[in-house]
Amino acid sequence: GPGQVAMYAGLQELGVANGEDLKETLTNCTEPLKAIEQFQTENGVLLPSLQSALPFLDLHGTPRLEFHQSVFDELREKLLERVSAIALEGKVEERYKKLEDLLEKSFSLVKMPSIQPVVMCVMKHLPKVPEKKLKLVMADKDLYKACAVEVKRQIWQDNQALFGDEVSPLLKQYILEKENILFSNEISVLHNFFSPSPKTRRQGEVVQKLTQMIGRNVKLYDMVLQFLRTLFLRTRNVHYCTLRAELLMSLHDLEINEICNVDPCHKFTWCLDACIREKFVDNKRARELQGFLDGVKKGQEQVLGDLSMILCDPFAINTLALSTIRHLQDLVGQDTLPRESPDLLLLLRMLSLGQGAWDMIDSQVFKEPKMEAELITRFLPLLMSFVVDDYTYNVDQKLPSEEKGPIPYPSTIPEAFTKFLQENRIACEVGLYYILHITKQRNKNAFLRLLPALVETFSDLAFSDIFLHLLTGNLTLLGDEFALEEFCTSLFDGFFLTACSRKENVHRHVLRLLLHLHHKVAPAKLESFQKALEPTKQSGEAVKELYTQLTEKLELRKPSPAETSETPSMELPLPTVPTPASR
Repeated sequence: GPGQVAMYAGLQELGVANGEDLKETLTNCTEPLKAIEQFQTENGVLLPSLQSALPFLDLHGTPRLEFHQSVFDELREKLLERVSAIALEGKVEERYKKLEDLLEKSFSLVKMPSIQPVVMCVMKHLPKVPEKKLKLVMADKDLYKACAVEVKRQIWQDNQALFGDEVSPLLKQYILEKENILFSNEISVLHNFFSPSPKTRRQGEVVQKLTQMIGRNVKLYDMVLQFLRTLFLRTRNVHYCTLRAELLMSLHDLEINEICNVDPCHKFTWCLDACIREKFVDNKRARELQGFLDGVKKGQEQVLGDLSMILCDPFAINTLALSTIRHLQDLVGQDTLPRESPDLLLLLRMLSLGQGAWDMIDSQVFKEPKMEAELITRFLPLLMSFVVDDYTYNVDQKLPSEEKGPIPYPSTIPEAFTKFLQENRIACEVGLYYILHITKQRNKNAFLRLLPALVETFSDLAFSDIFLHLLTGNLTLLGDEFALEEFCTSLFDGFFLTACSRKENVHRHVLRLLLHLHHKVAPAKLESFQKALEPTKQSGEAVKELYTQLTEKLELRKPSPAETSETPSMELPLPTVPTPASR
């Protein structure tokens, strides 16, 4: 059958008899048994000592096929070992010459399943497989599949489309994994999107597979970077920027100098990686990073496009923004203005380079975005004044109150703050991180005061997945406030629900939050939220699924009619029981 034919494919070209030859011999002979014996002698294993041993095996009922198969397997193992040894011994030209000769002899048998591993092994050890052989492998799906990655790299480097087909599903998987973390049902302030260290993230399946596919091949590395740039431009999805940095650092971990030394971002990324690990940019590293930025020479400005992509990685933005908030608090204590702090100015410079990545790569105009003076002279001092308001309020609370009665918390927001959040990207990013900071401090007063400014922000940043993921996590610290209708009205009616119908992702995040905290929410509000959050026909599967989960949870909570009469009203705030952060 056709299987048989494949099994012996290519033998005839080498002058080795196969099943067809035996058939022909038997059809044209007068004494079949003699003919078989002669065929066996001519094509058997040519060792004199075997001649007498074979009849002995026959007596034990061991089929000749089984014997030949075991000899063959043994020989093949020896040959594979030998090929690997040849690849390491002698002068470079000589060893490759030997392997090339071997490939020439054996390639016609590449379709024979029993010989294929040997042919593949020879190719794997050749730094340059002859073009003709590569073309034959590429044209045959099964051969291509069976190839070692070392051979595939040689095929890929001249076939961008084929390489793209291999890489594409991995990139899709990577983005999906990131989104699953952002929308995870686990809501916690301790374990969030930014918790895993850079080293841990680089152990992820996709980064490891890409690293393996690239090997030491600069051309393939460049192709992957080109794919990432193109996809970032097409989708504006910042996770591609994360992958750009992770891939470089994964090659750095393996000390693949052939690639690291030619990537102009290597040292910058390495330094930034250390900051991300600490979630803080210290003074020493700040100097180093500044040195790299100031060192971009005339005629090499294109490197800014790459650096901006590295800085656009959400993990970099997160580190820069957290460091900015910490600096602002220190400045309040030192009575210093933002414009007098070089460290703070550098953080803002890197934030604006990162935030400008898309525009820079899109326009191909490689120069650092101009920093708006107002950001430094008006916006940051505003944030500092909020820090001072909190401080004053807390001190006032502790003072013995004379006739004046308690001083109320400032409830209005300066109009300039709201305007900055709407019109200036960097101000918006830093402002959102300030709000995350006060939420994490359980500062309910400051949170409710600034919340209205989030309804309209620069390109809807307050409704982006990363911010909402962090906000929902931090809100678990204010869990007990959810029993107060006023708090729920401000947070849900005043903020979340304003965007739910136009933004599916917000709908998902609100449902995640309620799934986590429903048992703390004021019952009257919970009922109205359940109505407001009901999925529409347009809603995606994820929203419907979350809504069903929430409905089931609330069903379980409903007391049976008999109990209702005895239960006291739940309108009173529940006694506060500290809950573990990650439930």
